Amino acid sequence: MEQIQSFLPIILLFLVMYLFLIRPQMKKAKQEKQFAAQLKKGDKVITTGGIHGKVLELNEDGTCIIECGAGKIKFERAAISMERTAKINAPEKEKK
Repeated sequence: MEQIQSFLPIILLFLVMYLFLIRPQMKKAKQEKQFAAQLKKGDKVITTGGIHGKVLELNEDGTCIIECGAGKIKFERAAISMERTAKINAPEKEKK
């Protein structure tokens, strides 16, 4: 019984780390992966680098072609920011 009590703080520490650090990161990664899979032609997007554009083409290898002011640029789907894109596509009532 004393051995369990001596390891209890360490066990609680790992539990807290899992609940507050690891689990939310896993959930966010899953949402971003789902977002990238749901992209379709014509979507307005913003990349993590801040480039605004419109999706022209989606490729099977995980890349997409985006049309922006400079022309057509090829990006990885993972380079598209989920949060920034959600803000630009939000209805007008939610932006205020």
